Amino acid sequence: MTSDPNYDVAIVGGGFAGLSAATALAEQGRRVIVLEARPRLGGRASSFTDPATGERVDNGQHLLIGGYHETFRFLRRIGASDAVTLQPQLTVDFVDRNGAPSRLRSRSLPAPLHLFGGIMTWRALDWRDRLSAVRMGPAVRSQRGSRPSMLGGTVREWLQQHGQTPRLIELLWEPLAVATLNESIDVAAPGPFVNVLARMFGTRTTDSALGLPTRPLDDVYAEPSRRYLERRGCTVDVNASARIVAADLASVTVRGETQPCRAVICAVPWYTLSDAIESPGPLAATLDAARRTPASPIVTVNVWLDRPVMETTFLGLPGRTMQWVFDKRVMFGEHASHLSMTASAASGLVDRSNADIIDVAMTELRDALPAARGAAVRRAIAVREKMATFSVASGLPARPATRTAVPGLFLAGDWIDTGLPATIESAVVSGHAAAVAAAEYLAR
Repeated sequence: MTSDPNYDVAIVGGGFAGLSAATALAEQGRRVIVLEARPRLGGRASSFTDPATGERVDNGQHLLIGGYHETFRFLRRIGASDAVTLQPQLTVDFVDRNGAPSRLRSRSLPAPLHLFGGIMTWRALDWRDRLSAVRMGPAVRSQRGSRPSMLGGTVREWLQQHGQTPRLIELLWEPLAVATLNESIDVAAPGPFVNVLARMFGTRTTDSALGLPTRPLDDVYAEPSRRYLERRGCTVDVNASARIVAADLASVTVRGETQPCRAVICAVPWYTLSDAIESPGPLAATLDAARRTPASPIVTVNVWLDRPVMETTFLGLPGRTMQWVFDKRVMFGEHASHLSMTASAASGLVDRSNADIIDVAMTELRDALPAARGAAVRRAIAVREKMATFSVASGLPARPATRTAVPGLFLAGDWIDTGLPATIESAVVSGHAAAVAAAEYLAR
């Protein structure tokens, strides 16, 4: 740690929120220090080395939407825009619960008609399902920009209120909602999902396209952010467990010493907020809301087979426990058949044994993909993220704003009130907002 008093901003937390805030401030010429408690940057979106294969493995599969404009702005800033491959148009392959394959592909039409054109020609649907999809455009447009708390009920109830058929909900809206909300549509509040749809139904045809990382997550943004900051005279300090004193003026202590700075951005996950802030004072209500906000888990199964079994980069498995399967061989250009299967909103799976989780994944994979039935498993590992995201169930405490009542203290992180669920985009939106707020404070 350095005691240099010339830091404009100390940022506590080195995930997407903290690094997007840090690089945005550095871009303006501000001198910042990033304090990360773990040995590596990355927060909850990180990677580890599998000891058996030597491969870098993500702690969970992350999928971006083209409408996540702030995330792509962040990646361009740090010179990592090539780390995510964005589809030229939305294309998703599915295998329904009966084993029938189909492909949803948007059409060469202006946005958002390209999406509805794709749904109208999706052979997995009948005409009743297709016509019900047309109602979604006006529903999203009428509620675009609404505060999430203004929409009551659950996601399923909201979809049913807008005439969506059970078949369309199961094949399209539920997989999309569970992937972005990490919550069951029978539990999740509709507001955050509507805001995700508003980004997908944007003015660009690529807003609805999907983006996949082409390298492990720490190489996607964590290390590029470190290099960006250090080139600009900023500091990144890992193994640095910091405490924020929220008194008359915010301050930070690291390893028992005060870190001189003019402003502080707290960018830790909601569940560690109480550990990061001492003498909370005006932040007592925010810390109480954080403690009363439950987590929603994600379970990922990585499996190495003795042969390739997929012809596409990823596949939707609606109506199953494991909702998506990704072929890392295609994504990273590897030769081994390394598949990553993801179960979001995995509260019914996360406490089961590794053997049980892997058995569920392999049973569903072989049910959906005939080519996998004769493949031998060379290795399989289950990765549990019990605190993967905060819950977006109805009736939970309100999420806090970026600015606080403590002079010089700002909040960032996906839990901050961005209107979005716990996505990478929410984290980056919050980081950029905190950078703006901190810069305005410094200017005053």
